[in-house]
Amino acid sequence: MRRPSHLAVVAAALTLTATAGLALTGCGSARMSALHAQCTTKGLRWTLTVLKKKPHTEQREARLSIANSGSGPCVFHGFPAFEVHLGKGPESDAQGHGKTLPIDLPRGGTITAPLRYRDCPAGTQPNAAMVTNDLAVVSAPRDYPGRQAVVARDEKGKRLRMTLCADRIWMGPPREAAE
Repeated sequence: MRRPSHLAVVAAALTLTATAGLALTGCGSARMSALHAQCTTKGLRWTLTVLKKKPHTEQREARLSIANSGSGPCVFHGFPAFEVHLGKGPESDAQGHGKTLPIDLPRGGTITAPLRYRDCPAGTQPNAAMVTNDLAVVSAPRDYPGRQAVVARDEKGKRLRMTLCADRIWMGPPREAAE
């Protein structure tokens, strides 16, 4: 029986080690993102864009864009907090739907979260469930005390008043923005 040469054994061991290392720290994986700190509300730049309303629909769609303006990369893992308040009265909160994965967000990188809410028809009388405001309160996942206000704008950048007829806003999982 023939014994393998030392060179072949060393080459096989190095290949196995390199493969295992890549599997543990692949780009964008949960293990890779463990190398960075969690994103904080203060280190992020928030943009809320309300998209054009489609005719004959009660639903309105919006997009929450989140850019890393901090000093280095961070991990965005979970749904951000998103609330629209009418003073100290009624409010409408976002509820996340779907599965979130940790996103390794480099400095200057952007992610987006789709939003959908029930829009009040024109002429609706004010009521206890109606929330109307041009500001929303946002925060990074697990950073609720660090909340900040963000202005709602239309697709052209003009300030826009949101009018919601429900206490819940649907939020899809945050995804990396296409470049």
